[in-house]
Amino acid sequence: MQSPATIIAERLAENAESVCRRYLSNGHREGRYWLVGDVHNTPGRSLYVRLAASPDGRGQAGKWTDAQSGDHGDLLDIIAIARNCRTMRETLDEARHFLRLPIPPPSEDKPVRRSKAPTGTRQAAQRLWAAAKPVAGSPVAAYLAFRQIIDLTGCEALRFHGNCWYRASKDDAHDTCPAWPAMISAVTALDGSLTGVHRTWLEPGGSDKAPVAYPRRAMGYLLGHGVRFGPGGPVMMAGEGIETMLSLRQVMPLMPAIAGLSAAHLAAILFPAMLRRLYVARDDDPAGAGALKTLTERAIPAGIEVVPLEPRLGDFNDDLTTFGRERLIARLRDQLRTEDAGQFLMQE
Repeated sequence: MQSPATIIAERLAENAESVCRRYLSNGHREGRYWLVGDVHNTPGRSLYVRLAASPDGRGQAGKWTDAQSGDHGDLLDIIAIARNCRTMRETLDEARHFLRLPIPPPSEDKPVRRSKAPTGTRQAAQRLWAAAKPVAGSPVAAYLAFRQIIDLTGCEALRFHGNCWYRASKDDAHDTCPAWPAMISAVTALDGSLTGVHRTWLEPGGSDKAPVAYPRRAMGYLLGHGVRFGPGGPVMMAGEGIETMLSLRQVMPLMPAIAGLSAAHLAAILFPAMLRRLYVARDDDPAGAGALKTLTERAIPAGIEVVPLEPRLGDFNDDLTTFGRERLIARLRDQLRTEDAGQFLMQE
């Protein structure tokens, strides 16, 4: 016998586009999919909901995947997050209301228990962050050291989790381990509040990333926010990747930095009120060029100067590991404003 949740999920799937128009109203339909930024109804294209079953029968209507975070689920998950439902009963009642189904009276013999935070929410991110520990002496420190990132001063945004759950995707082997050591990075707002986390799963000794299809995933509320190193100031630098920004801080340890975690999120970072000059450590690809263009268009009206930092190779961690610190310093000296090079850049 099917459970009430299964029956209602199937009814929602039959009306998938109507559900999306109600709870993911900032998205739009493209073909068989509804596209939106994330489960929090942020504008964008990262999350896609299947509106009809695929012809081969393998793709089910109502199922969604976030290409950025790797999270996935069904329309009940979308409703739970959209309405901040605390229990399955609240979620089912909201779904019944949407479907115009009768709402049964509360059960007298089974107490309604508070559910855990839905996967991918800010609450789940906060719970994971609280369970993580400092990185000193951990596989995280070893992993970063292999990438020539030794100085972790001002890197309180990094923590270590020894057994972080990994949800296998269709691209993973069937016997993929469900948990790995992980670097947990705090995603914070301008006021310092935690809005999400980024996870990098690692080999047990930290020699490399874990052998999984998607070793990097983010969860929580990301748009406008990022992983921050050092307090904000009038001069800052921003880039896509955590390792990119940590590589630059090996030779500019006092310059505040923020990692946006992707080109799209880098382009959307919020500017601190005191910011007057932003160095953008772009990746050498079309997405990096697009992020730089968007940031510049947003910054100029706010009175912020944008200065690009160009790596020799794909990104600045490639430069650091290939050419070393001295040549990285020389490369940056030619790109920084003279006063900033004197204040922030280490001597060769």
